[in-house]
Amino acid sequence: MQSGHLLKTCSHLPKKAVHTMKPSDITRILVVTDHPEPQPALISAMKQRAGVGTVQFRVVVPNPAPAEIHLLHPDRHAKASEAEKVLHSALAELELVTGGRIVGSVSVRHDPMDAVEETLFSEPIDEIFLSVAPHGLATRLHQDLAHRLEHFGLPITIIPNDDA
Repeated sequence: MQSGHLLKTCSHLPKKAVHTMKPSDITRILVVTDHPEPQPALISAMKQRAGVGTVQFRVVVPNPAPAEIHLLHPDRHAKASEAEKVLHSALAELELVTGGRIVGSVSVRHDPMDAVEETLFSEPIDEIFLSVAPHGLATRLHQDLAHRLEHFGLPITIIPNDDA
């Protein structure tokens, strides 16, 4: 697991200086998982990473509806709504474990790559945690999600998925 950005201490500052946290002091981590209720390995990785420095987690679950279902089909929205309820009930435990507020949502997109890109284009992210099941030949052909995300230049941590 990568250590990410560690907070630096400034010993040359006067003792009465007021330290305020700037957004740059927080490492924003996008967590992508195909389970609305995070698995133990992911929870452990998030806890470990939260212990290294100040972090803000953003959990995104790709839409669990099959890709063949049209974006406007009611089943697609029903599955997303169901997954959203499970995710939101799990966020309280994650917040206790990591010691901070966590934002979580279920994407309207089924493809994890689309869900990641949608998030990266709409908010600043410093690192990515991936906990998604690999898809067949994709890993051997270097077309798996981790390889596809490398062009963003962000540190990527792969967390084993029980479905793997």
